Amino acid sequence: MFKGHPKGLYVAFFANLGERFGFYTMMGILVYYLTAKYGLSATKAGMIYSVFYGSIYGLALVGGFLADRTKNYKGIIYIGLITMLAGYVLMAIPGFGLIFTVLALFVIAFGNGLFKGNLQAVVGQLYDDPKYSHLRDSAFSVFYMGINVGALFAPSAAAGIINWFIKSKGFLRDDALPAIIHKFQATPSDTGIISELQTLADKVSGAHVADLSDFATNYLSAYGSGFNYAFGVAGLTMILSLVIYTIYKKLLPDVQKADKEKGEVVEMSKAETKQRLTALFLVFGVVIFFWMAFHQNGLTMSFFARDYTVTSVGPATYLVFNIWSLLSIVIGILALSSIFNKGASAKNKLIGAGVLAVSVFSTYYFYTQNPEVNAFSPELFQHFNPTMIVLLTPIIVGIFAWLNKRGIEPSAPRKIGIGMIITSVGFLILLIGSLGLDPFNAMQADPNHLRVGTGWLISTYFTLTIAELFLSPMGISFVSKVSPPKYQGIMQGCWLGATAVGNLFLGVGSYLYERVAIWQVWTIFIILCFIAASFIFSIMKKLEKVS
Repeated sequence: MFKGHPKGLYVAFFANLGERFGFYTMMGILVYYLTAKYGLSATKAGMIYSVFYGSIYGLALVGGFLADRTKNYKGIIYIGLITMLAGYVLMAIPGFGLIFTVLALFVIAFGNGLFKGNLQAVVGQLYDDPKYSHLRDSAFSVFYMGINVGALFAPSAAAGIINWFIKSKGFLRDDALPAIIHKFQATPSDTGIISELQTLADKVSGAHVADLSDFATNYLSAYGSGFNYAFGVAGLTMILSLVIYTIYKKLLPDVQKADKEKGEVVEMSKAETKQRLTALFLVFGVVIFFWMAFHQNGLTMSFFARDYTVTSVGPATYLVFNIWSLLSIVIGILALSSIFNKGASAKNKLIGAGVLAVSVFSTYYFYTQNPEVNAFSPELFQHFNPTMIVLLTPIIVGIFAWLNKRGIEPSAPRKIGIGMIITSVGFLILLIGSLGLDPFNAMQADPNHLRVGTGWLISTYFTLTIAELFLSPMGISFVSKVSPPKYQGIMQGCWLGATAVGNLFLGVGSYLYERVAIWQVWTIFIILCFIAASFIFSIMKKLEKVS
């Protein structure tokens, strides 16, 4: 995948990989942390989550502005990495209140604003060289894959750390327990809650609990601190990104130095600049709806995984929830693709066959070791999207390359429109799976309420991943290609700013989640994405004219 690309792409890929591992470790567990530790409702936790997610991308405008003014893109990126590391360190400190947590989240968001958009701008600058310009779209697909390789391991790392810490305190993890404890602490005389708490307390303690008040305090402390340790792991991966970037940033372009050597900055006419900016802002308006829908994966879809999806699976299904057996499957699929790759040498095909054999054997071994019933944590659903990105990116890139050779590859704006339609299909799958489920309040009142199989969420993640590959890397590439030279950083910031606006509306999902039938929540996102797709196809000629 890296063949023919400048070496700077390696630096951006691996610096981004480490940062994204840390970021998705945190994002996979943030709403669970807020509801469990502080007893927040889904609506309030969703509000904090959406404002934080929105701030991450909104502050990219600040980062882009600073980089464009100073032309010191690499320096701003470096400051961003250090700032994010400080934020993760704050999140890892246990025992503080909600205000401290919100402050730590702001520090992370500010650092990310300095880092993310400017790194994308620097990747684009690598391909301003005519020698590499034809590789721009594939470069952003490869870069995007780095995001998701990092995200692949994040949910399992978070779950492993949390479960280990809770167990070290003498308890088993039960994600329903914190909410019951908060109800008990609010109404300690409620006999129904006392009975429910007693049953779960005995279960997770492995013995009869005599003092429920003492148990409640200790369990919440252990549960919350386990999450703090997981945030600490996110900080460790930030250190890795910082080291990689510090050592190898010399391989990235230095715009400040290049402009001094040229003696002048390339300027476009006012008319062309206006035309390009208009096209960009039209695209920004469309992708707001995509991110509002797509990032429900960390909010309402996470609540759906916790509240409406089965909590245990059989030995075969558990293969995709265990990170090691999942890796074995992923490696096997990649090995299989190398065997059928027409361009691969006989030696590489032979190696691929050997790797495939090992993968099949190890996957079967994991299967035989799994019991008949396997409990899993709901955050493990978060690793399906990055896993599918890793598997599907080479396929999607290959399809686009095949279409390109025949002169029929869709333009970047057209890919974005197709991505919006596919997003609607993804939520349609979840809508069908949600038919007949109790509304949130009725579900809470019935401990034995109906739960659906894992296939509905996994199928939705698969479909949304395809949509993401059509939209996100292509959008970043479009912005890189169309942005006037003097606005490169700020336009990447605006792309992320559009993501920010979408994220600010994430809370709409959590608000509806507690108030309407669950299938109606997904209907809203289907309609919004379809309207956005219709709009972008209606202005396609204008967008393709500048791309």
